[in-house]
Amino acid sequence: MRILVTGGAGFIGSHYVRTLLAGGYPGFTDARVTVLDKLTYAGNLANLEPVQGSPRLTFTRGDICDPVLLAAVVPGHDIVINFAAETHVDRSIAGASDFVAANVSGVQLLLQACLDAGVRRVVQVSTDEVYGSVAHGSWSEDAPLAPNSPYAAAKAGGDLMARAYARTHGLDVRVTRCCNNYGPYQFPEKVIPLFVTNLLDGRQVPLYGDGGNARGWIHVDDHCRGIQLVLERGERGKVYHINGDAELTNIQLTGALLECCGADWGMVARVEDRKGHDRRYCIDDSALRALGYAPRTPFRDGLSATVRWYRENRGWWQPLRRPGPVPVA
Repeated sequence: MRILVTGGAGFIGSHYVRTLLAGGYPGFTDARVTVLDKLTYAGNLANLEPVQGSPRLTFTRGDICDPVLLAAVVPGHDIVINFAAETHVDRSIAGASDFVAANVSGVQLLLQACLDAGVRRVVQVSTDEVYGSVAHGSWSEDAPLAPNSPYAAAKAGGDLMARAYARTHGLDVRVTRCCNNYGPYQFPEKVIPLFVTNLLDGRQVPLYGDGGNARGWIHVDDHCRGIQLVLERGERGKVYHINGDAELTNIQLTGALLECCGADWGMVARVEDRKGHDRRYCIDDSALRALGYAPRTPFRDGLSATVRWYRENRGWWQPLRRPGPVPVA
């Protein structure tokens, strides 16, 4: 079996690759993996160092927006999992064109390459942000898409491309939508690694607005197990939610991080709220749980382990830090 993992040098994609090559997914222990990654600022070959010696791993540097490259790389693979994406909301607000290119056009080009090459199965990895904000309750997979940021709108566009290729061409593509991820190897612009690395350096952390924005949280390992379950047992053309075990406001999350890092509230700087900041996300993952999914990493345990990883791996994140003023999560 040959699996192509696009965006496989990023945070979530590299976790999937490391787990698969370490034998973490029964039935896939002999699978050969090709990682295709553009190695933008958030793609990092260091994320693959634990498995770089594996004879089952091949790395190709390239962009899913390059149809000539895709025509050369995709054929011969049985499965494609697309982690490749521009993901940071603040960057999308500053400039949306890269997000549209990667998350919409790139997805279409990848799907076409899969169709042309006769790939048996595709998983498109997406986000709960495509639904916009929900004040009460939770979204089911058939909830209308109402994205509010350029990032979320671009991801929604890619998801709709996946739906179109499934309906029009019969391509076996499944879509996963997940809540906020955390864990080791996450680029330090996202809120948890940003706050942890700031606190480890004795720098203040920036808290948006009143801190009341709420998100679900999942350890990256649980997310990747959910993706694997959808790959193995999901149905073509369907969307599956992957949820964790915790919903926290940003101020609750900040308090937990301060506690883990041995810091106090004097290390928190209140900053102006993000434009169009969604108040709350919440997804219903009962469809995936019916297939046997459940998160295994309790949030507090996972958060403590994540803080410990950043404390012990300064050599990984220190070169990635932005110079100058405190960045905003």
